[in-house]
Amino acid sequence: MQTPIYIWFYVIAFVQLQTVSLSATQPTEVGTAVSFESDGSTESDGSTESDEAASTESANKVFGGCSDNNGGCDPKATCSQDATTNAVSCTCKTGYTNTGSAVNVVCTDSCTVNNGGCDPKATCSHDATTNAVKCTCAGGYFYWGSASLDIRTVNISANAKWSQNGVTIAGGHGEGGATNQLNLPRGLFIDDDQTVVIADFENHRIMQRKNGDTTNEQVVAGGNGQGNGLNQLNGPTDVLIDKDTDSLIICDWGNQRVVRWSRGSGTTQGIILINNIYSYGLAMDEQRYLYVSDWKNNEVRRYQGCDKIGILVAGGNGQGTGLNQLNNPTYLFVDRDHSVYVSDWDNHRVMKWNKGATEGIVVAGGHGAGSALTQLYRPLGVFVDTLGTLYIADEDNHRVMRWTQGANQGTVIVGGNGAGAGANQFNYPIGLSFDRHGNLYVSEYSNPRVQRFSIE
Repeated sequence: MQTPIYIWFYVIAFVQLQTVSLSATQPTEVGTAVSFESDGSTESDGSTESDEAASTESANKVFGGCSDNNGGCDPKATCSQDATTNAVSCTCKTGYTNTGSAVNVVCTDSCTVNNGGCDPKATCSHDATTNAVKCTCAGGYFYWGSASLDIRTVNISANAKWSQNGVTIAGGHGEGGATNQLNLPRGLFIDDDQTVVIADFENHRIMQRKNGDTTNEQVVAGGNGQGNGLNQLNGPTDVLIDKDTDSLIICDWGNQRVVRWSRGSGTTQGIILINNIYSYGLAMDEQRYLYVSDWKNNEVRRYQGCDKIGILVAGGNGQGTGLNQLNNPTYLFVDRDHSVYVSDWDNHRVMKWNKGATEGIVVAGGHGAGSALTQLYRPLGVFVDTLGTLYIADEDNHRVMRWTQGANQGTVIVGGNGAGAGANQFNYPIGLSFDRHGNLYVSEYSNPRVQRFSIE
């Protein structure tokens, strides 16, 4: 029997109605929540488009972000969430290294990845409190540390001038051992905060003067008489501040060693870094490699990692005047290219040794001892600014010289008025440095003081 045609009309109409109803509520996936497309009409349960939006926001809060299973990050990672996009990012915690990818972060114990960045001769471990990587050298060797951005760089105009009268900021009260006195001061170092540390040679101590202090200087290393004990120094010639370890590194010349003293309160003695070296000058590059001049062996060596032997970077070919030789090297400066500048004291010149070079380049002096602008007479303290301009304490000429790159003669920027104790005079200038503003500091051997010459 055939179905009446009007019955088919009812069936077709019912199917079309159901299709329209379903299309109004077909779900689409959005992020981690589900939303529904709608024309805004009220459904059978009474909900509206605004109700659905609120439901979506609630779903995102419940199912998204770092609160849900650490955002899917490795358990040894820190989860963070962008405030605008809600995107999750994973960063390995201290002591762990990402051995995965930027998308799939896998946090592995840093000590198992390239020995934690430690020297191959060092043992990698973790600090009990911070979990930071520690490197320990075997056999009493000392670990210098890893890379640092701390290097002395000062921007000085090519035409800069300085006050011709200095202001005494340390010493200046005659030779003596009181805290307002110095005795044959040598090298000095200026920190970013304008703290000055001074190698007080004949007092066998390191003195510190903080910027703005109105009291006397402070003894920060040695000061326990001349001797070779760990709490003593013997004629220190140079000092620098190692900010990464908050310590002083000192050329303990009379004891033929380089030592480190913590700057922390309560420090009563140092530790020996390098032994059996007539260390005179120090420098450190941004990788925290330490450079030391050896007065007796006429060479400069660079020390890194657990190294106590060092790598030869200048001289080392006996005492002489050749370009591959030095004659009593004293103070040093290392620039960002790892070029080493050496005051070649008894050759009356300053040498520049480019990284990896087998001989140096004369960049100042080199025309015998004398007072002409082409000459130096026993140069000591040396500094290089960001333009490559060289500044030199010209000891026996009682002046400070400036040599621009490629120049065949220098200019006198302060001093040069004969030996004396006047504010515009020097009496054997030794140490030389600048603060971050470009002010010049000079220590004097026979005027036991440190003078500051303000940049104009």
